[in-house]
Formats: sequence, structure tokens, C-alpha cells
Amino acid sequence: MQAIYWVLTWACHRKCNHCYDDRFRPYVRDALTEVVAEGQTAYQAVIDNLPDNMSWLNENTGQRERTLLVLAGGELLIDGVREELFYPALDAIQARWGDNAPKISIQTTGDVLTPQILDECLSRGVESIAIASIDDHHVGMQGEKKFKFMDDIRTLMSSRGVREVSLGGEKSARLKAPDLSRQPKPGEPTFLFFGAQADLWIGELWPRGRAWTNGLSNAGYDVNFCARWSGAKNFLKIGEAGSEVAIEPDGSIYPCCLKTKAPLGSLTEERLEDILASVAALPAIQALNQGDPERMGEHDGIARADFQKLSIAKDGKDREVANLCLGCDRYFEATLGKQLTALREERLKARV
Repeated sequence: MQAIYWVLTWACHRKCNHCYDDRFRPYVRDALTEVVAEGQTAYQAVIDNLPDNMSWLNENTGQRERTLLVLAGGELLIDGVREELFYPALDAIQARWGDNAPKISIQTTGDVLTPQILDECLSRGVESIAIASIDDHHVGMQGEKKFKFMDDIRTLMSSRGVREVSLGGEKSARLKAPDLSRQPKPGEPTFLFFGAQADLWIGELWPRGRAWTNGLSNAGYDVNFCARWSGAKNFLKIGEAGSEVAIEPDGSIYPCCLKTKAPLGSLTEERLEDILASVAALPAIQALNQGDPERMGEHDGIARADFQKLSIAKDGKDREVANLCLGCDRYFEATLGKQLTALREERLKARV
């Protein structure tokens, strides 16, 4: 795969109003132990069932490049998660692939990052750190506060030789890396900033979770997340450019980071290659792989115009919103989820 986005835990120290999943929130005492245990139980099986060859072919250079493995939460660096789940998972990744390990990137809000934690991450093979809180939705980052925070992070990273890079697409010079004159050297650790600002990632906000409940998503029908990076387009093309899947703490896998209403399968039960080869037989899955969710129901007699009608819903502010993801959700709930469940049962029965 070119990239794998793996949410190790739902535990977070924040409950942001724009978050794409309600399960990302603070957990305390027994609840924290329980939610972290979900990831602890699954992570070794997930690692074992990922491809032996964690690389992809860059057709522009003709060279194979290491898979980008993005580890995220929640927040991986908080007490109760860091030592209990995150570090053991990092150690298991190195034990599985050694020198051929994927390029490990982590996502963090950054406000719990300390010099010691940074050193511990780097010593365990983390090569890229994404500070994913640079927007007005994160409490404490509103307005000018985010720029002071960015300066503090830059000072910390500089002290450890971690070089800043840019996500790309930033309109404001204050959001770009100050020095892009030199590209990072091979193996040189890097960091970047992003957030839910219009010029930093998904300014429209995904029609999911608290963003949907709070009426913050302004993504219209013309916004096709499926055809974007981290959408479903090309997710079936293992070993090629554009291939990416998302993993939840329990090992469930999805064709996009937004997550469909039902998983494709579970990496605690089967290898990734086997799951993708099986679900690729479904016409609706092929439509997602093409980044064209409007075609999902054609095999069942649902034309594009019909899919558009399925894609209309009212958000938490009682606004009528149309978005392709909403149509995808309804098709999964009515049809595709059942087909995926049946395929999974057939695969597991055949194995027995």
C-alpha cells in the first residue's frame, strides 16, 4: 500500500466540536483501561496480517518506496495510552519488518508533546510527526494562539534535529514551513502542521460525527471526498500509487479515512490481501475504487439520479445537506453492508 491510516485508540484528551467520530473523547479510570484494551488486544494480529512487503511502486521514478504507516488516535501521547499501547505497537512494527519497516508517521495535537516523549518516539522509529490541531476548532488554538503554539513546537523540533516540511496547499505564509530551500535528507525526521482550516486540509469538514451533529459541515454535493487522497479511490491497488486503507482499533478496515458504514473485514481474522481480493468482486466496491460513489448502486438498479436523492439529509442544525458520503452511508446501510458480511462469513467458513 502507498499508505495505511491506523487509529490505535479512541481515547483522547479533547472532545472537539468538529471531530469526525463521537468515539474520540476523554475516558477516565476503568473506561480508559477498557477503551485502550481494545487496541491492545488487536494490534499484534493487525500487524501480522498486513502485507509482508510494505512498499509501493512510484511510477514517476520507477522506484519502490516504503509504505507510509500513519498512526493516530484519539491522542497517542497521553498517559494511559502512550506506554500501554502506542510504544508496544511501535516495537512490534520494528520486530515484524526490521529494516524493511514502513515509514512511520504519527498524528498528535502536539499540546502534550514533551522533549522526553519526542525522544522516545524518535528512538522507536517514528520518522514523521503531524501536528494536527492548527485550526480554530481546537480549544486553545483560536486566532493568534495557534501561531504562538507553532513557534513553541518549532523550537522543540529544532532542538532534536526534526525538520519542518509543508503539507501543501496552504494559502497563508504563516502556515507554511519557513525554510523549504533544502529537502530533508533520507532518514531525516520531519514534522508538519495541519488542521481543519480552509487552506490546510478539509475546510468543508467531513459530514461525520460531531461535525455533522453540530452543523459544521459545509461540504456540498460537488465535494467528492471519495476521489481525494485518503478517499477510496485506488484503495484496491495494493503496491501502487494511491492505494490506502484505514484501520480502527479493533482491526476493522475501511476503504477511506472517513470510514464507511460497515467495514470490509477485520485484520484480526484475515490478511489484508485476502480481504481486498474478495470484496473487489462487488460492483459497488469497484465504484468506490474508481472514486465514483454515484455508481455504487448501478448493479442494483440505482441510477445516478437515484443516488443523488439518497445523498440528502438534515444535519444537527436541521439544515438540508447533500453530499456523496451521505448517499454512500445509506447504500451501505441498506445493501452493501449485508453483502460484505456475507462475503466475510464465506471466507471464514472456507478457511475452517
